[in-house]
Parts: sequence; C-alpha cells; structure tokens
Amino acid sequence: MTSAEEKVPIDIDNVDHEFVALIKKAGGPNIQSCFQCGTCSGSCPAGARTNYLVRGIIRKALLGLKEECISSPELWFCTTCYTCTDRCPQDVQPTEVIKAIRNIAVQSGYMLAPHQKVALNVLKTGHAVPLGGETWEKLRQKVGLETRPPNASSHPDAIEEIVKLAKASGFDKLVAEKEEKKE
Repeated sequence: MTSAEEKVPIDIDNVDHEFVALIKKAGGPNIQSCFQCGTCSGSCPAGARTNYLVRGIIRKALLGLKEECISSPELWFCTTCYTCTDRCPQDVQPTEVIKAIRNIAVQSGYMLAPHQKVALNVLKTGHAVPLGGETWEKLRQKVGLETRPPNASSHPDAIEEIVKLAKASGFDKLVAEKEEKKE
C-alpha cells in the first residue's frame, strides 16, 4: 500500500480547463456524467491485477489535470474489455473516455513502448501480432493450413493500403520510433 507521504502532490495551478472538451471531441462524449461512483474501477479486470483505476483517470481528467492523465503509464493498462462501460450507471462509456485520452496522449508524444511496437508492426506487416517465422509457417503447413493466415500479412497490396492510410492520416508519424517523453 502506498502511503500519502509517498504520493506526488497534484499541482492544482496546472489545470487545463479545455481538457474535458478535448476528451469529448476525441471520443469520450459523456465524461461529464461521471459522479465517481467507482463501479468502473470495482468491475475492472485489469484493476484487479494492477494499480489501474479507471475512476482515478476520469477524476483527474474532470479536474483538468491533462499532463497527469496523458503521462500516466496506467492509462495503457486498460484492455478495452468494456466491462466498465457495460456497468456504468451514468452511461459515461469509460472505455471510450480512456481511448480518447490515449489518443490525446499519443498526439502529445506519450505512448508505452509495447503499444508503439504493436502499431509499428501493423505498419510493417499489416498485422498487430508478430507472425512466427519459418518454423511457424512449416507447422501451419504440416497441419494443412496456409503458411500465412488470411489477413493483410499474406496480401502485400493490403499492406501497401495500410501504409497509405497511415501516411494520409499521419498515424505513421504519431507512432514513429522516437525518444520517449520522460514523466
């Protein structure tokens, strides 16, 4: 358990009054309906195994503590299972709020390395999960499967389309390998 002395105090002089509006615009339209009941955190499978508290992130967002939200590693602990959204009595749609804050975080230069690696893999191979290589392909063939699954990885033209879309939207620049921001 963390004691109060170990926690970094929140700087209430560093409030972004436009943060809630930005979250709403980015895809979390009901954030202001949150009355901090805790149902989201209490039902979160990720929160049961980590120090992730959906409620805490939403509270910081409502207080306009943008930097604390977007730089928080816990922001990335959400598995987007939608349990919190299914159970929210106020229809806050916490999963959508978290995704919106993540989008703002990425635009501001924050992204955990594993998430960046997944995004870069999509740009490179058309698939988020790395495929297993030659041994994997031989095993697939041995059991009667195509060497590549029926996804973009087996269609070079599809990968080209993914790259075109990423460039047109600026996604490639957002996830480009760069020096991580320090918290």
